[in-house]
Amino acid sequence: MQSFILAGGFATRLWPLTERRAKPLLPVAGIPLLSTLVGQIPGAVPVTVSTNAAFADDFKQWKKSVGKSDVRIIIEDAGHEDQKLGALGAVAQWITSENIDDDLLLLAGDNYVGCSMATFLAKFHGNPLIAGHDIADPEAAKAFGTIVLSSTLPSPGSPAGPGGGGGGGDTVTSFEEKPEHPKSTIVSTGWWVLPKSVLPILVDYSKAHPDNVGGIFEELLKRTIPVECFVFKELWKDIGSFESYMSLHCDVVNGAKIINPSATVSPDSELQESIDLGPKTRVNKSVLRNCIAFGKSTITDCVLDRCIIDEDCVLEGVDLTDKMLRRGTILRRR
Repeated sequence: MQSFILAGGFATRLWPLTERRAKPLLPVAGIPLLSTLVGQIPGAVPVTVSTNAAFADDFKQWKKSVGKSDVRIIIEDAGHEDQKLGALGAVAQWITSENIDDDLLLLAGDNYVGCSMATFLAKFHGNPLIAGHDIADPEAAKAFGTIVLSSTLPSPGSPAGPGGGGGGGDTVTSFEEKPEHPKSTIVSTGWWVLPKSVLPILVDYSKAHPDNVGGIFEELLKRTIPVECFVFKELWKDIGSFESYMSLHCDVVNGAKIINPSATVSPDSELQESIDLGPKTRVNKSVLRNCIAFGKSTITDCVLDRCIIDEDCVLEGVDLTDKMLRRGTILRRR
């Protein structure tokens, strides 16, 4: 088996944090999201990370810190979104150029998945496999593409009901894209396994659908190839927005205070609820609640609530709530 991580998106909904930083390298509990993902991959499985030219230097620097020898970075020659091959196109190009003939563990680099990778992979028995999360909310499911399983469909004479799964290995019967009346509350989480036998189908499908990763599984169903789903109920988040990133931070940090050894907090400061302070952050005479500071910033005489602060910022005498601050921001009360 080989693993391929999709990490080439430009994440414009998280600007300004992702103007000069790839979303998979955003910190969660003081660790880049991508490092957490790679740490879950079995040691015998080689890792290829696909990104774009805009973030190439960051990924090369990240690789030095990951502590896994068989990690390869491939750089897509794209400086902005409209130059990209597309997620599935990038996978297909790699398969073709490297003559890949192994089962493929395909992963989205911007998803946090709280279940065990080993448990997920143990459910792979030769059929394409998807990791699904039961969000258990039919109203929320309307905003997602949902996975309908054989176990979620009603038995003859019994009422239909969303949800289901929980044990893994259920057969997928269909997919629904943002359904008005969801048959299921199970959503895809960015973990997929494709047996080597279907890789030629992926390459062929990608020619017309270069950015539709999920579509390959619909194509497999059309070809009567069984697709299975392992459903888990542990934490899952796709950090596609400020709200989802902040929610993940609060869920993972869970009220702790993660303070880098090189960061300093003055005795007259107060840190409340979930806090993550990166290297060389200095907090003086301030109150912070549910905040992330990436590092090398100075925060003095401030009240910050649910704020995400990029590097090299200087904040003095300001009161901010629900803000993402661009790298190098200087805010001083006059």
